[in-house]
Amino acid sequence: MPDTDGLDIARTLRTRFSDLLILILTARTDDIDIVAGLDAGADDYLVKPFSLTVLLARLRAHLRRHTGSSPVPGPIRLGDLVIDPAARRCTLQDTEVLLRPKEFDLLALLGRHPGEAVSRETLMADVWDETWFGSTKTLDVTMAGPRRRLAQAADALTRPCRLPRITTLRGHGYRLEGAVGTSRPIDGGQGGDSRSAW
Repeated sequence: MPDTDGLDIARTLRTRFSDLLILILTARTDDIDIVAGLDAGADDYLVKPFSLTVLLARLRAHLRRHTGSSPVPGPIRLGDLVIDPAARRCTLQDTEVLLRPKEFDLLALLGRHPGEAVSRETLMADVWDETWFGSTKTLDVTMAGPRRRLAQAADALTRPCRLPRITTLRGHGYRLEGAVGTSRPIDGGQGGDSRSAW
């Protein structure tokens, strides 16, 4: 786009239309560009050249998630965190935590299986698409969002909160651990541990 930046357009659209599906089609392949695109509000990022078949499959997958008629589970309560799939809201001590669509979907999926290991493949298939051909780095980049936003929300609270912890299971996937009684998320990824938290 010669006269404007696509990321600025994505940010503006996301601000004005929170439910709008935004797919970035670009030739930029660096991780920093992918992160910037997803952080700007994109739901997906597709690098050129790509096949029309893959583009259409991704659009169908996104549309299924946005307009699906499957029953939506009730609110999920984990400590002071409430994930409400029907309202697509996440609150910490009654304060809303703003998440991007994919971030919310990841957190809700983990919240439906608290304490259980959820594989990367399951997360990619359920939140993106079974025919996803992109890098699974997209999952790692997107998972950083809820971690960061929940940590910021916990830091902004005036009283301690019980916040669940997202643990990385290297070589497998992620697990949402039980609520930790602290005002800050605990980092369990120090000292060569096979897991990392937040």
